[in-house]
Amino acid sequence: MSSQPLKIVVIGGSAAGPKAAAKARRLDEQASITIIQKEADLSMASCGYPYYVGGVFDDRNQLICTPAGIVRDPNFFEKAKGIEALVQTEALSIDRTARTVTCKHLPSGETRTLQYDKLVIATGATPLRPPVSGLDLDGIHTLHSLGDADSLRKIRDERKVKHAVIVGGGLIGFEVCEALHLAGIRTTVIEKTGSILPFLDPELSKLVENHVRTHDADIITDNGVAAFLGEDGQLRGVKLDNGTELPCELAVVAVGVRPNIALAEAAGLKIGAQGGIEVNASMQTSDPDIYAAGDCVECTSLITGEKVRAPYGDLANLQGRVIGQNLIHEGSATFPGITHTGICKIFDYTVGFTGLSASDAHARGLTDIETATVAGLDIPGYMKGKLLIGKMVADRKSGRVLGFQCIGPGDVSKRVATVATAIRGKLTVEDLANLDLPYAPPYSLALDQVIVSAHVLENKLLGRMQSLSVTEVKQRVDSGADCFIIDTRTPAEFEEQRLGIGEHLIPQGALRGRLDELPQDKDKEIILYCKISLRGYESAAILKGHGWRNVKVMEGGVEAWPYPREK
Repeated sequence: MSSQPLKIVVIGGSAAGPKAAAKARRLDEQASITIIQKEADLSMASCGYPYYVGGVFDDRNQLICTPAGIVRDPNFFEKAKGIEALVQTEALSIDRTARTVTCKHLPSGETRTLQYDKLVIATGATPLRPPVSGLDLDGIHTLHSLGDADSLRKIRDERKVKHAVIVGGGLIGFEVCEALHLAGIRTTVIEKTGSILPFLDPELSKLVENHVRTHDADIITDNGVAAFLGEDGQLRGVKLDNGTELPCELAVVAVGVRPNIALAEAAGLKIGAQGGIEVNASMQTSDPDIYAAGDCVECTSLITGEKVRAPYGDLANLQGRVIGQNLIHEGSATFPGITHTGICKIFDYTVGFTGLSASDAHARGLTDIETATVAGLDIPGYMKGKLLIGKMVADRKSGRVLGFQCIGPGDVSKRVATVATAIRGKLTVEDLANLDLPYAPPYSLALDQVIVSAHVLENKLLGRMQSLSVTEVKQRVDSGADCFIIDTRTPAEFEEQRLGIGEHLIPQGALRGRLDELPQDKDKEIILYCKISLRGYESAAILKGHGWRNVKVMEGGVEAWPYPREK
């Protein structure tokens, strides 16, 4: 071991970089550690930006301070961490032969060269912008940096903007939509593809779309922005692909990010097929003395084995921790990959996901899958339980759980976290069907939504249940298919809300006495549902017991129906 202290240089001071530096310092008090950060701030809690913009909290320093309330500035890093943090300093080039990084202090223009034994690249990503005219107009923003958050917060506080558009219907787009709504700004979300929130299957994303509309926000899908329209250099509206023009004084572009790989590419490091820096499980680049992490790298999907990009703050921190260990004890830690888990708050709904949706699975050639959509409460009704609608995806042959989506005002996070862990552990539907989860009425139902989803999947895999998604039922209705639809709820429920799809009201409790009202052709397709389709499932069992052979349950019931209703 060299008697000279290890020289570590970290390029990037947002999430992965400071985490790697701090972990290395905990393992080696003698190492020389320097962070190069282009922005003025360090270790920013970027996922908190929308909530600062929306006025959920007002103290900007909460985005850059420790849990003890100490701002993470260069002085903090020097005194508490023993780390030199060079802010407002841009890394210009990497010389792998000389093992140096040349950087420039932006305010003064002064350049300097830093020697390294080990280098960390955590250069993050840059927001994408649509290739259309008018991008230089005042009033067009992104929400990627703390400076962006400051600008939008200033707009919020001034209360002058009345109309805004969000370009992009993903996670960030809807978090910004809510933030602007809190500021009293009428907002329209514009999504170029056919549905919002692309990690959800269409029927669930449609339910979220319905929910957003109830909060005085509009959504336009299947239509992109063709141009930004201005007057005297100021944004005044957007023109859509179909020619429609919408007036607005503010536009926030949230259509994704591009990895910042220029430094790595110029240094001759390998770039992956997905456009991120290529790293191994130890987070080493093609140069074993250079590590990379965060939004600028590619990860491995633990489900498909494919290389993917996953620009999430939690993953950046995990990767940074692995690098910090390997900087001091090479090969001591690995980051095996991701299950692609995420969550966001959209007004009083939560939207969570992990693994593959059914759409994703099919797109990747995984066609032999089974799904189960389950609607229900997170805790008992007498404890004021709130609705959850979840969809679980599993491999038919092995029973392995591949994905889960969950939306609603209930406790989505707990259910998504449970399934994310199950996917990481390669658990099967059978494993989940008998999970020993914590139960008490303030926290859960006796059979949690995750377990019920596994039970439904198990019934389907074993041939005990035939079902249709709400989308498949809608397609049958629209095409005039020859099927007999039964609503098994009570008359009171039917009067309160009904779908109006040609259904026959036959409550479950009355079904055995009204079998003569059903088609006597025992092979005719019969579709049953109720509020969440538990009674629909039980009624299907009754009909099968009386000889009907083509009986199907509409999964999720009335609660999962995202289309217009009669009442």
